[in-house]
Amino acid sequence: MSEWWTYRLEDFLMFAPATYERLFALYNAQVWPAQLVALPLGILVLWLLARRPARWRLACAIVAAGWLWTAWAFHWRRYAGIHSAAPWFAAGFALQALALAWIARPASRWRVQAAAGWPRALGLGLLACAVLLQPVAELLPQRPWQQAALFGLTPDATAVGTLGLLVLLQRPGPAPWQAAAWLGPLLWCAASAATLWTLAMPAWWWLAGAPVLALVAAAGRNTAGLR
Repeated sequence: MSEWWTYRLEDFLMFAPATYERLFALYNAQVWPAQLVALPLGILVLWLLARRPARWRLACAIVAAGWLWTAWAFHWRRYAGIHSAAPWFAAGFALQALALAWIARPASRWRVQAAAGWPRALGLGLLACAVLLQPVAELLPQRPWQQAALFGLTPDATAVGTLGLLVLLQRPGPAPWQAAAWLGPLLWCAASAATLWTLAMPAWWWLAGAPVLALVAAAGRNTAGLR
C-alpha cells in the first residue's frame, strides 16, 4: 500500500468534470421552478442588507433556509450519488442553517454593520457577486445555462454570499462565537476550491479568493470598531 503522503488530490476525486457539470443540469431540471423563488429571494436579501439594515434578521433567516435546502436537495438527494462524503456535507450545511437561524432569533445580540465604509461595501459586493454574477460567471466560456448555480439552491454561491452576510454582522462578546458562524462557509469554500482546481475548472480561484476578501473585510470592520 502506498504511503498517505504519496497521494494527490486527483486520487480522491470520484467523478469526471462532465459528471459534475451534468449533476447541475439534472438538479436544475428536477427542482424547477425553485429558481423562480431563489433568485428573487437572493435579491431581497441583498436589498434588505443594503437599504433596510434593520431587517437583517429576515435576510439572515432567508440565507439559513438556503443552507437547509442545499443540505437536503443538493447534497443529500443528488451529490451523494457521485460523492461518498456528500452526507457529511449535508450535515454540515444543516448545522450552518441552524447557526444562522440562531443568529436571526429575536433575542439575538448580533447586529448589522450599517455604517458606510469599505468593509461594508466589500461585504455587500461579495453578496451581490454570489446572487447576480457568480451563477453566470461559472458558465463561461462553454457551460450551458441549464448548469447555472444559484444562491440559495447550490453550495458555492450560497457559501460565498453567506461570507458577505457575515462581514456585515457583528456580535459583542467572545470571538469564538463569531468564529463559529464563519466555519461552515469557509470550510466549504476550501473544499470546493480544491475540487474545482482538481477538475481544472477556472471557478476554483473565486472559491479560494472570496474567503480571503471576506476575512480582510471583517478585520477592517473590527479595526474600525475599535477606534
